[in-house]
Amino acid sequence: MKNISAVTGSDTADNAPAPTLSHLDEAGQVRMVDVLNKSTTARTAIARSVVRMTQRSFAALNAAENSKGEVLNTARVAGVLAAKRCAELIPMCHSLPLTFAGIDFTLDPDTLCVTVRATCRSDYKTGVEMEALTACSIAALTIYDMCKAADKGIIIEDTRLEYKAGGKSGEWRCD
Repeated sequence: MKNISAVTGSDTADNAPAPTLSHLDEAGQVRMVDVLNKSTTARTAIARSVVRMTQRSFAALNAAENSKGEVLNTARVAGVLAAKRCAELIPMCHSLPLTFAGIDFTLDPDTLCVTVRATCRSDYKTGVEMEALTACSIAALTIYDMCKAADKGIIIEDTRLEYKAGGKSGEWRCD
């Protein structure tokens, strides 16, 4: 494991330069990144969250007697709406035109988990990672909200970016 200095932010194992944070200016003040001179390119991001449940809440997930309606379709709509409103929620995000926002679910009865996967696309000057992360987070929170009557101990975990493509940094995949 590399030794990371919390004080300097530099990697003391190989003296690599400290990473720069694009939302801070030279004086350390918060700022919105200026994308005026960036190229417009096709961009894609995929993020995921895992919702871990008890047997009782997992069984209730698709039950017709669920008093709040069909859980996964409600979570899908909430996730798409969240992607579209990301810039209203995350202060330094740009408002950007999404060409696609989609939410998919994988249910695993062996682990009692629902994996939420959000895909966002845009042809713009900045990435859609935050839109995908926001979409899967809100979809997972919606599942929690709609299933909390059966289990208040539902766990939302492992929210992360899985893939991004486009822009100056190109393609990236999580390990």
